[in-house]
Amino acid sequence: MLTLKQIEENQQFIIDRLAVKKFDAKKIIGDLLAKDKQRRANQQILESKQAEINTISKEIGKLIGEGKTGEANEIKEKTSQLKEEIRLLHQEVAVAEKEIQEMLLQIPNVPHPLVPSGEGEKDNQVVRSGGDIPVLPENALPHWDLAAKYDIIDFDLGNKLTGAGFPVYKGKGAKLQRALINYFLDEAERAGYTEVLPPILVNEDSGFGTGQLPDKEGQMYHVPSENFYLIPTAEVPVTNIYRDVILTPEDFPVKNCAYTPCFRREAGSYGKDVRGLNRLHQFDKVEIVQIQHPDLSYNTLEEMVQHVEGLVQSLGLPYRIQILCGGDISFTAALTYDFEVFAAAQKKWLEVSSVSNFESFQSSRMKLRFKEKGEKKTQLAHTLNGSALALPRIVAAILENNQSEEGIIIPDVLVPYTHFNLIR
Repeated sequence: MLTLKQIEENQQFIIDRLAVKKFDAKKIIGDLLAKDKQRRANQQILESKQAEINTISKEIGKLIGEGKTGEANEIKEKTSQLKEEIRLLHQEVAVAEKEIQEMLLQIPNVPHPLVPSGEGEKDNQVVRSGGDIPVLPENALPHWDLAAKYDIIDFDLGNKLTGAGFPVYKGKGAKLQRALINYFLDEAERAGYTEVLPPILVNEDSGFGTGQLPDKEGQMYHVPSENFYLIPTAEVPVTNIYRDVILTPEDFPVKNCAYTPCFRREAGSYGKDVRGLNRLHQFDKVEIVQIQHPDLSYNTLEEMVQHVEGLVQSLGLPYRIQILCGGDISFTAALTYDFEVFAAAQKKWLEVSSVSNFESFQSSRMKLRFKEKGEKKTQLAHTLNGSALALPRIVAAILENNQSEEGIIIPDVLVPYTHFNLIR
């Protein structure tokens, strides 16, 4: 979340930039600053009355020491009203602090100046593209038909076991999944990331820290008996490793990667194209997470984008990279690059990765800080993450784009992991 200091020092800039996210911040920021002004005034009065009490207590002690018990008791009686005023002021300040916190939680992250204005995904800005879109024969099959033809993914069985959006991968389909996961993890390790294997259930504090709560609870699967949440992405547990941690500049960059299954209710998405692997409730993903010094975080973002681009290129998939516009970027992100690959049988672009800089928005929630050498005050670190990569739509594009009369051709980089080069 934004800090009060950020809002006080950049009030008009924040209001103007949040308009790009289609968020009218003028009223809530005005109310927030007025509430904080009143809180500070009450805090000053409270401190003044506490000082007065301290002075009176010393005077009472002095009188008792001089044997003037009657005078001391008279002063004690006069302090009763003062103590009641202090009690009420404590309550007012506590209520104000809670209301300020609740208002801060309603304000999205400020979009970077590169974020274009726009209503939705049609207004996202393509920054570059690559790869050749394959020309398929007229009888080319979409991936859900290929999955049935080669018996590698069973959507009906998943529906039987759990429900729609929980496919079962079989035979070479399961091995392709495992191959992609291992390949993505190995490439992340080569890029300097340390692999972690985190829990796939998190508590409320973790969901709050990365911004899934209270903003996205409707998208998350909840375990009420323990008040745990199934993770929508490894970003949540991996970033929260550093909650309440103070780093040093020498620690930067912190680079972690993780494979996890991910769980999303996808509430409200039923009117969209949900066929096959296009939209699932459970899917596999390798995530890369970095924590960086604020001065270097945008260089790091470009490095992470290049890493994901290299993965897509190595798989031979046609792709495009977009900057998300204000109407499409998330509540928590300052700048997001989206990767899409082209699935030739569907003739559709499918999103396979988002790479984002959250600046200090998540760190403020998590109290993730660092201290410069020789400095007494701490600063908030910057957090970044990206999918490298999410599997379902990558698999969909591989199956559709690489279909041939002989079978489905496996990308060369995956053959050492699959130990086969053709699905037939």
